[in-house]
Amino acid sequence: MANSAPALRTPLYDLIGQQTSKLTAFAGWEMPVQFTGLKQEHQAVREKVGMFDISHMGKFVLTGADVLTALQSLVPSDLARLTPGKAQYTVLLNEQGGIIDDIIVYDQGKTANGEEQVTLIVNAATTEKDKQWLLGHLSQVIDLQDLSREQVLIALQGPESVSVLQPLVDGDLDGLPAFGHLETELLGAKAFIARTGYTGEDGFEIMVSPEVGQQLWQTFLRKDVAPCGLGARDTLRLEAAMDLYGQDMNDHTTPLEAGLGWLVHLDSKGDFIGRSVLEQQKTNGIEKRLVGLEMLGKQIARHDYPLMHKGKNIGIVTSGTLSPTLEKAIALGYVPPELAKVGQELEVEIRGKTYGIKVVKKPFYRSAHKPR
Repeated sequence: MANSAPALRTPLYDLIGQQTSKLTAFAGWEMPVQFTGLKQEHQAVREKVGMFDISHMGKFVLTGADVLTALQSLVPSDLARLTPGKAQYTVLLNEQGGIIDDIIVYDQGKTANGEEQVTLIVNAATTEKDKQWLLGHLSQVIDLQDLSREQVLIALQGPESVSVLQPLVDGDLDGLPAFGHLETELLGAKAFIARTGYTGEDGFEIMVSPEVGQQLWQTFLRKDVAPCGLGARDTLRLEAAMDLYGQDMNDHTTPLEAGLGWLVHLDSKGDFIGRSVLEQQKTNGIEKRLVGLEMLGKQIARHDYPLMHKGKNIGIVTSGTLSPTLEKAIALGYVPPELAKVGQELEVEIRGKTYGIKVVKKPFYRSAHKPR
């Protein structure tokens, strides 16, 4: 029997291993699940500040003439709205309108040579798939530099993130809007900083060299920033009703079905891969819709649990947890549009028994600290 490939490790692995974190395999990487405990880490981000090693995520830099124009044909969002220093969350689509991956597009303006430069952050599990899709659909005059293994990415998240990070950088962070980004100096070295995150809180994602990343992690520890693992990252993003690729959306779900209709700009842009399918769905309607769900009892609905209505299986739970902030069991799941109205009561099957669950408004939690 052939041996499986060894797990990949980020440049922060040795530092994290010294902090008695619980590790797990994730998308081919060995990553921390938790440090002091999921609830403590979750609350640190909601109330103060926490940090995540997200260096496993894919990082591409595209350079060339008309990069944004070339990307327009691959996403449903109108990238012509972008200006240097701004970013757009969007999705790559296949011919069936299915989501290949959700990504963030960062417009970095012109290089010294007058070429456009764009940074893409993609999911760890889809990095190679995304890379091959981009190479197969972009002009050969556009250069794709894969920095996925070469750069550290740290997410600093929480209401105190500005006060923690600002003394370390030259640029003005307080005036940086949501999805704004800049290139600046951090700890005396070059850094890319974006006001983005996956927790529903204010915060930043910081891309630096491995050496600077290790210094930064240790600096944050000295500033009493709580190290956080994938467990808290998942409960935080679910409270904010942020989709997880591979669970809440995939190659067989369209953005209209996945609750991402706000990313689809049919009226303001031209043709793109999957457009005809989305146009048909706009006209004829969709067969399933991702909704927010809340258990009526103390049980917890988990991924892949069947959703029922009047004894019939009508959908499936895609993500579910006990919300540390709300102290309620919450979930995301797909149901027919006619059963997607807020207040609709359904059932979920848990180990052979059915329990009450209802459709609620998304997001489950909305921060008072997020910038505009």
